[in-house]
Amino acid sequence: MTDQITYNSSQNDAFVMIQDRKLIVQDLGLLPYGLVWQHQKAMVSARKQNPQLSDALILTEHNPVYTLGTGSQTKFVHFDLTNPTYEVHRTERGGEVTYHCPGQLIGYPILNLGHHHKDLHWYLRQLEDVIIQTLAHYKLHGQRIKGLTGVWVDNYKVAAIGIKVSRWITMHGFALNICPDLSGFARITPCGIADRPVGSIAQFLPNISIDEVKPILIKEFTQAFNLLATDVVAPATALGNYTYDIKI
Repeated sequence: MTDQITYNSSQNDAFVMIQDRKLIVQDLGLLPYGLVWQHQKAMVSARKQNPQLSDALILTEHNPVYTLGTGSQTKFVHFDLTNPTYEVHRTERGGEVTYHCPGQLIGYPILNLGHHHKDLHWYLRQLEDVIIQTLAHYKLHGQRIKGLTGVWVDNYKVAAIGIKVSRWITMHGFALNICPDLSGFARITPCGIADRPVGSIAQFLPNISIDEVKPILIKEFTQAFNLLATDVVAPATALGNYTYDIKI
């Protein structure tokens, strides 16, 4: 089954041409996965055509959706992919299957690593550090695990990372579980890791909200990548005119 959704806006990505070392932050709120995916692609394409366009950080939440990376193994999906009840996308990012839902703060950095450091391992560690420093603000000890990508607190994985880099321009990014309903993770083996449970910040801080965490994460992101954040841009001025298909 294929549904077609169109989002109309009077603006496109051209407005984000600003001075070097600055970051445009687009706070899109809750939007369908496919719409923001198309938005990322448009922003990457614009930066391939004009490498001087500013870096950007898209912040969003998604309606419940499962995404798989290019090489994801279907053995980690515990429902019928040929006739799924849930929205599913196979994407161009790295990593195994994961789940997105409201209460999860998702960040899609659109960075030109040519202006930073052309090293994918460095980039992944910087993204992890953004999460670790954000957690430290709440006196939570975020940890890396050798050989894995992401961030854990008390052995619970609270942040997943999956990226795509083309001509040193990044897309996709990280998902930080703040206060989501984690039940959707039971239908998969998240990121292909069976022996380490998924958790959320709300397990440790029950009253936490996404709106509370956003400004802290933005600050840590700008520090990690030595950028200066400009005004946060709302969806009506951030998104272009996109039509996309949800394949179920």
